[in-house]
Amino acid sequence: MPAINIEDLSEKDKLKMEVEQLRKEVKLERQPVSKCSEEIKNYIEERSGEDPLVKGVPEEKNPFKEKGGCVIA
Repeated sequence: MPAINIEDLSEKDKLKMEVEQLRKEVKLERQPVSKCSEEIKNYIEERSGEDPLVKGVPEEKNPFKEKGGCVIA
């Protein structure tokens, strides 16, 4: 599907596109932020033990550790 340049469309076509988008959005199931945020918090807390950003990466498994140092004599 080729990209559409909005600036090249007539006002009527822009409004049709907007109505189409709104029709799609009105069909989506909505949930309160309080419920979603609680679910996200629980998901993160359940997996925090496995998260390398929280737990850290062991030196032997770290692909970015320096292999050797530079010695200046």
